[in-house]
Amino acid sequence: MTRPFARSGARRKLSAALAGAALLAGGVAAAPGAGAETASGGRQPVIGKPPMDHGCARIEKRLPTLADWPKVESAVKRDPSDERRIAKIVAGMTLAEKVGQMTQPEITQITPEEVKQYFIGTVLNGGGAWPNRDKHASTQDWLSLADAYWQASVSTRTKIPVIWGIDAVHGNNNVYGATIFPHNIGLGAAHDPCLIRDIGEATARQIRVTGQDWAFAPTLAVVRDDRWGRTYEGFSEDPRITRAYGYEAVRGLQDGNSHRLGSKGVIATAKHFIGDGGTLKGTDQGVNPSTEAQMINLHGQGYYGALAAGAQSVMVSFNSWTNAEAGIDEGKLHGSERALKTILKGKMGFDGLVVSDWNGIGQVAGCTNSSCAKAVNAGIDVIMVPGEWKAFIANTIAQVQSGEIPMSRIDDAVTRILRVKLRSGVFDARKPSARPYAGSAEALQAKRLSREAARASQVLLKNNGKVLPLSSRSKVLVVGKTADSLPNQTGGWSLTWQGTGNTNADFPNGTTILGGLREALGTANVTFSETADGVDPSAYDAVVAVIGETPYAEGVGDLSRRTLEAAKLYPADLAVLDKVSGKGAPVVTVYVSGRPLYVNKELNRSDAFVAAWLPGTEGGGVADLLVRGRNSGHGYTGTLSYSWPKSACQTPLNPGDEGYDPLFRPGYGLRYGQSGNVGTLDETSPEFACGQTGGGGTATEPLSVFERTDSAPYRSFIGSPENWGGTEIGPDATASHAEINVVPADVNVQADGLKATWTGVGPGQIYMQDPAGGSDLRGYLNADSALVFDTIVHSPPAARTVISVHCVYPCFTEVVATNLFTSMPTGVKQTVKIPLSCFANGLDPENINTPFLVYTEAAFSASFANVRWVPQAAKDPDAKSCSDLT
Repeated sequence: MTRPFARSGARRKLSAALAGAALLAGGVAAAPGAGAETASGGRQPVIGKPPMDHGCARIEKRLPTLADWPKVESAVKRDPSDERRIAKIVAGMTLAEKVGQMTQPEITQITPEEVKQYFIGTVLNGGGAWPNRDKHASTQDWLSLADAYWQASVSTRTKIPVIWGIDAVHGNNNVYGATIFPHNIGLGAAHDPCLIRDIGEATARQIRVTGQDWAFAPTLAVVRDDRWGRTYEGFSEDPRITRAYGYEAVRGLQDGNSHRLGSKGVIATAKHFIGDGGTLKGTDQGVNPSTEAQMINLHGQGYYGALAAGAQSVMVSFNSWTNAEAGIDEGKLHGSERALKTILKGKMGFDGLVVSDWNGIGQVAGCTNSSCAKAVNAGIDVIMVPGEWKAFIANTIAQVQSGEIPMSRIDDAVTRILRVKLRSGVFDARKPSARPYAGSAEALQAKRLSREAARASQVLLKNNGKVLPLSSRSKVLVVGKTADSLPNQTGGWSLTWQGTGNTNADFPNGTTILGGLREALGTANVTFSETADGVDPSAYDAVVAVIGETPYAEGVGDLSRRTLEAAKLYPADLAVLDKVSGKGAPVVTVYVSGRPLYVNKELNRSDAFVAAWLPGTEGGGVADLLVRGRNSGHGYTGTLSYSWPKSACQTPLNPGDEGYDPLFRPGYGLRYGQSGNVGTLDETSPEFACGQTGGGGTATEPLSVFERTDSAPYRSFIGSPENWGGTEIGPDATASHAEINVVPADVNVQADGLKATWTGVGPGQIYMQDPAGGSDLRGYLNADSALVFDTIVHSPPAARTVISVHCVYPCFTEVVATNLFTSMPTGVKQTVKIPLSCFANGLDPENINTPFLVYTEAAFSASFANVRWVPQAAKDPDAKSCSDLT
């Protein structure tokens, strides 16, 4: 039930004000510590429906500190008639039928005929996978494929319907023409659980338009280090917000009641269990070192809300959980029986299904993408195995037959899958194209709600001279790369996985921020110049600069040890501000980003500064607050749900951290008429990335060269006689010459590497280089460092092959790597460590611009990933000897 819009403003304003007051008062969750008491006097606590405010979950001022994992009472209750029906079905199923129910292939890797042949229970489409591989697939294309899969599944002996899962993380964002909502980081700034419920409801309708049954949302990460490339997927660093939002997101998506999801709902997924937002250095899929108390009281909070609302699926996280001092060594959570069986299904009482993430089982020690008894035994019920699903089925059946996986575990998994399918209503539903909202062009759109969400998400950080709001009669100059860019507004997980490769034309129903300003002020009063070249700012009443981050998603978006400084990540933005700042007109900067960044330079050059986050397809919602009268006078109501850094390496940055001293605290946000006390900010910029040392010092942190994508300042290239000057490997990880071509590759995780294939028609090279010139990297030579990279040899080199480091050509040195690569088993990942001392002869360490290059003269094929210079790695027992590389 969607709340009437006419009443939403007052309700939401009160909610945001209360939440902001609590945050400013320091009302965060009590610090989790050993021996904490529970609200139930030492017994296992029980969590159910949260306190409500205006019919939605309240963001509580303080959460009690729990000493143990709570029992969560779900809004969806067990139905005895369902259980009898499930038991009868399971008892009559063959082992192959059961394992088929547990297997989840990707739509580009399986046909409807194969769904029937292998008794498949679920399918998914990854980000950037569409029917017929067509980004502009119509709703009818989606429905036709959904119908085909459904018909195939109900034509089997068991007639169990297949369900289709989709990453609808901010609207049905995979579908051409759909309204895309702001990403979660912006919604967190709204401090409005009711808004989250409404967006969940609208997203469920959008999913039903295209025939899916299952949303892989909401993300419940409590983000601790903003270098994480998925920061924008988390609502807040404050677990109180995440808990309330988790409850309402599930309510909205599932449209549920006490035994069934509503007819307008879809299956919701609480993800990623658990601690994905707490990894060291914000490394995606990295190590979370939390104690159990911290997991319970910090990272667990969103799940208490989501499971209480009745979430029917939980997705396992890629991260590890390891803390030697606390006696925790769970490793990858996909293989953790403690996390999945003992905690989630046992103590918390979750009775829905647990689904793995994309090839997540392959990261468990001793497992591969197609074989992992440990993950099944740990408690995963649905295994997301996109491409190697046939091998997975064969391996799993063999593991059951050998006793490695107990039949009782298989039966439990299938019972849970069928339970969720019954509760979702698919057993009794017609084909997808005959269900409510199927094919509805109207339901695919939610422009009014998305615009409201964009307005509620904006946070005004600075407003000197009360520049904002602009008069509705203002004549403005609009500058910046994001002003007219729907791809930048929508960010990652928008049509494509990383959000790259899109243009405005891919969002036919969207409005850019520039478009919104033209709507508000009139086209004649708005002049656009992306780079601000050749224009006179003094001829205008104001300059609006729309700048910020460009799209990225998991892994690729990680900053690692790179600085948080926006001016280094996106130097062209500062150049634009320098052209307009102090030139006769006030400058209003709208910053579009997926995380708080160090923007002191940008703030100093701006009279007003708005954190717009990633507002989705309704850029008019941003413009509404810039111009007087466009929002019925309400103005800015958003307040920060993340701390904002005042220095470039100030991360992690969370209330309660030692030395916590942000530029802006959670809860900060100006209103019209407030200017704040920002003043002139320090613009100190570190010479090197955070934790790295140049010159004659000694490096202590790895130098990242390529980590799922280029690590600034390095960019990847190929070279050959066709173009020795270098052809850059683009954001789609592809490049091609006659002599060498490159495509994306899976080395450690999904699309984390570059597969280079030398065709044999001539010499060629792949390399990572700083186009701006060399850097002083003596600190790495002083630290017994090694060049380290992960590789898979697909076919060994047919001729001389070298690895080299360049100090601005013709200054370079190399080692012969022919034997290195020919001695490796094909198809198996290897980690190579070459001491930098092997490159010392003839190298100028004060001017290194190319830290990694592979050259060969004939046929060769290998994938490369995770390229870095690692201090002390030359001392590792598995480091190569220089004498072996001659």
